[in-house]
Formats: sequence, C-alpha cells, structure tokens
Amino acid sequence: MTTVLTPATPLTAADRCDRCNAQAYLRVVLLSGGELLFCAHHGRKFEPELKKIAAEIQDETEKLTAAPASTEAGEG
Repeated sequence: MTTVLTPATPLTAADRCDRCNAQAYLRVVLLSGGELLFCAHHGRKFEPELKKIAAEIQDETEKLTAAPASTEAGEG
C-alpha cells in the first residue's frame, strides 16, 4: 500500500520535541493520523518503534552537522 502525502513543511526552531521540549529535527506522521515531533536524540532512541507506526518520517537531523552559510565575498 502506498500513501501519498502532501510535501512536508520544514521544521523550525519553534517545533519542539514531544518528549523533552528540545528543538525537533524529526516529524513522524502516524499511520493512525496525527504526528509526533522528536529531537535527534529521542528520534534515534525510539526509531525502531516509530518505524512500525509511521506513514512517513521527515528527518532533518542533517541540519545539526551542516556547515554554516559563508558570508558574502568582500565583507569584513
């Protein structure tokens, strides 16, 4: 069975982990409806269980290791 979902909106600093209230980097859309948000730590911790109940997992943990944007040439 294939589930077609609308494109997910990016997570922001206002999105908070449902477990510890840290910034959320994972959105789990549940098969039963609704969604859960998790920080990277809790997303990894609960990953096996989440995969069983998820229709989709939006993982933005790459933001934690991405290099900061460089400044424009000529500044400074």
